[in-house]
Amino acid sequence: MPPPADIVKVAIEWPGAFPKLMEIDQKKPLSAIIKEVSENDLHMYTHVVVYHGIRQQNRNDIKNGSILRLTTSPYQTAVQLHERIQSSSMDAKLEALKDLANASRDITFAQEFINLDGISLLTQMVESGTDFGDLLSFTLTAFVELMDHGIVSWDTFSVAFIKKIAGYVNKSAMDIAVLQRSLAILESMVLNSQDLYHKVAQEITIGQLIPHLQGTDQDIQTYTIAVINALFLKAPEEKRQDMAHILAQKQLRSIILSNVIRSPTPINDEMAHQLYVLQVLTFNLLEDRMMTKMDPQDQAQRDIIFELRRIAFDVECEPNNGGSTEKRKSMYTRDYKKLGFINHVNPAVDFTQIPPGMLALDNMLYLARHHQDAYIRIVLENSSREDKHECPFGRSSIELTKMLCEILKVGELPSENCHDFHPMFFTHDRSFEEFFCICIQLLNKTWKEMRATSEDFNKVMQVVREQIMRALTLKPNSLDQFKSRLQNLSYTEILKIRQSERMNQEDFQSRPILELREKIQPEIMELIKQQRLNRLCEGTCFRKISSRRRQDKFWYCRLSPNHKVLHYGDLEESPQGEVPHDSLQDKLPVADIKAVITGKDCPHMKEKGALKQNKVCARMCLSVCVCVCVCVCLDTWVESMIFHVKVCSIMLVM
Repeated sequence: MPPPADIVKVAIEWPGAFPKLMEIDQKKPLSAIIKEVSENDLHMYTHVVVYHGIRQQNRNDIKNGSILRLTTSPYQTAVQLHERIQSSSMDAKLEALKDLANASRDITFAQEFINLDGISLLTQMVESGTDFGDLLSFTLTAFVELMDHGIVSWDTFSVAFIKKIAGYVNKSAMDIAVLQRSLAILESMVLNSQDLYHKVAQEITIGQLIPHLQGTDQDIQTYTIAVINALFLKAPEEKRQDMAHILAQKQLRSIILSNVIRSPTPINDEMAHQLYVLQVLTFNLLEDRMMTKMDPQDQAQRDIIFELRRIAFDVECEPNNGGSTEKRKSMYTRDYKKLGFINHVNPAVDFTQIPPGMLALDNMLYLARHHQDAYIRIVLENSSREDKHECPFGRSSIELTKMLCEILKVGELPSENCHDFHPMFFTHDRSFEEFFCICIQLLNKTWKEMRATSEDFNKVMQVVREQIMRALTLKPNSLDQFKSRLQNLSYTEILKIRQSERMNQEDFQSRPILELREKIQPEIMELIKQQRLNRLCEGTCFRKISSRRRQDKFWYCRLSPNHKVLHYGDLEESPQGEVPHDSLQDKLPVADIKAVITGKDCPHMKEKGALKQNKVCARMCLSVCVCVCVCVCLDTWVESMIFHVKVCSIMLVM
């Protein structure tokens, strides 16, 4: 018969006795059980531990086979330590403070010691200023451990105590342990009390904290950044920008970069977390601009758009009396269209969307002023393309800024467990703007690689987001390194990575999937073949290319229904539907095709120059070695003809 569920079999140890196997009845009070196993004073033994304290509240955690140890009660220990830390003997006092620092980690003991007004005793010892070195270090350690339990409110401490702790931090030469505990106390004060934030902010300045970052002790550096983060986080909204300016003036970023990030000492998890918090708080300064709509009637804001136009097209704003109003409006509308704004008449309306609000316009202006060549190249390059193929700079900048804010979580509070800081953001005072400048050039490059049209805008943005996220995952040490990583993540490479990841998934490599793929592959290949043949049989109208590249004539080509002959001939204009075989006078038997030559080896391409458009054409060229030479211009014909025959005499030109 199994034992009752309330009976637990354990081993119990206590001082001066051998371990004893016992059965504990969980229905009985804990004090009654202790009295049974101990014939000593109940007040001396009222605490049973199994790795950690077992109390009435958590006694159900005791399992069969647990080893319990009977120890002195927390109350008795607290009384003893309360007396011992007031000893006149420095050695006895030091030993007592060491024991207190260790015992204070246990919440049950902490509660008993605090009930004896132990916190007040420790603060009085600190305020007296009579203890130094190890005595002071263990006093502060015990204080930190007791306060970490959250039993006592931080608002109860006097200004004298705050001044004393701040004084330890402000001293140029201070015991490392004392400095570390003092920084930890200041951080907790700021984070846990708005009132104490103001008092601490009056005693501590950024200038006084920075020397602690220039040392080599990573723990001190970590606590110092933690205090800076706490002051930053709790500062009122109107003071955060001022604090950011002070941090910039004190060169905090470069000091952290030199002494922490690029230090030979590996960065531990806590330091990584504090750097992440500082990164988030710094980027959160952008939230105000991100959530500010542009006022279309604000002349100062409109002048920024005028400045973008002036830099891009090297024009000056015309005086009010120069030319007619309609002419000026037409000229502005034309230029705003080239700049890629959605609203060509009043582009200010584009920046009323929040997020990203005015932050997008700030980024565009930064690019135009600090990377002028890149800005002009992007604008002019796209304004010279066909409307449907242009990458709209204005719209792209707005959407990209919004995306970057999402990636960096601008406006969100730091996560308590995150360590995801990026060293490259500590290498430049305007890191977000530089980040944008790199990414907008990436977007333009990816747009061209995808040969995108306006309908593909969202697809391009998805690819760009993936490129950025993959590059960030590599944790580049500088913005230049980030840019280099992006160069290796072209659109083609992204497609390869996606395909590789799909193929490496367990589901795709499982035996049933592999068997199914092998079984249906012949059928799929036959479907593809039929689709290609059907495309050739439908035929296509192509522009005829002359030596002067005038595309003012057309010709049509289609495959016969029996797949043996190509019918082609000239047309006066582009047809609306299929052209009958009878109206195409010229024929080319498929059997006469002798060889196939593709790409830049095509004879027709060798006759072309080295212009960029000819290099693009080369990728889709296909020549047939027969007595006739024909030119066409459709990508699908390259694929279809290769599928149907092994050689052909068609040159394909986009």
